Order: sequence, then structure tokens, then C-alpha cells
Amino acid sequence: MTQHRSQPALPSDDKRWKIVNATMRRTGYAEHALIEALHSVQDAFGFLDETAMTFVAESLDLPLSKVYGVATFYHLFTLKPKGRHTCVVCTGTACYIKGSTALLDGVQQQFGVTTGGTTPDQALSVLSARCVGACGLAPAAVIDGQVLGKLDADKLLANLAQVVTQ
Repeated sequence: MTQHRSQPALPSDDKRWKIVNATMRRTGYAEHALIEALHSVQDAFGFLDETAMTFVAESLDLPLSKVYGVATFYHLFTLKPKGRHTCVVCTGTACYIKGSTALLDGVQQQFGVTTGGTTPDQALSVLSARCVGACGLAPAAVIDGQVLGKLDADKLLANLAQVVTQ
């Protein structure tokens, strides 16, 4: 059975919306395409905002609450813009015992950003993870995808200073 309901207008003239819409069109605007549609938005814009979630909800004929629920359930989705660089501090048991709290405190003091936040200049996003799989290197952090281990706050801050000033 073919749906005859009209699709919502694109939120703006930004060409990235056409890519998002093409993703949903390819799947026939089916409900099961929700995660793929959200990935498409995040790939295009870097994060999911209210405009994006509303557009996806209307396009797939889903309640906004369901779209928001999926977007907040999966940790790969983000509702805020990310910085140009990311620092993920491991807070798993081994890292916690060996001082990951001091790492987070140091980053917060140096950059004025709390865990889950981004600096005002969009240079750095700071996140924590339950485990980055580097327990033998505890305490560990991941900067822009590179795992660094056996850190103290000074070593982490030195690495971040190098990356952020690039």
C-alpha cells in the first residue's frame, strides 16, 4: 500500500537537508529507518537538534517523543554541537582507582568545561566513558581517537594543549 501523505518541507535551503531527506526517501519514509535517518542528520550536521528531530519525526510520521527517546538512548547520538577536538576520559574501575577523577578535574579547571560539555570557542568537547578498553594503561583518555595511557592531569593537559592549539 502506497502512502499518500505529503512530506514536510525541508527546514531550510541548506543542501545537507536534501541528503537527509534522500536517506529517508530511499527507505520509503518507513518507521524502521529512524536510526538511519538520525545517523544521516548527525553525519550532515554533527549533532541532533530540535529542528532535526522534528523534521525526522514528521517525515517518518512518528511522535517526536519516540525520535527523542531513540536519540537519547543511543550514546552515539549527541544533542549538542561537538568541538573540533574531543577528549574522552575513561572512568572505568581501573582508571577510576588510578586517578581519572583528577584528570577530569584538571581539564575542567584548565578549559572551564564540565564533562559532557564543549568549550565556548567550540575547540574542545570533554566526555567520559565507562571503559575505553585500555585498563592496563590506567588512567587513560582518548584524544581525537588516540588512546593515551598512564596519565596524570599534567600529562593530559599538555597533550590537550598541543592538540587544541593546532
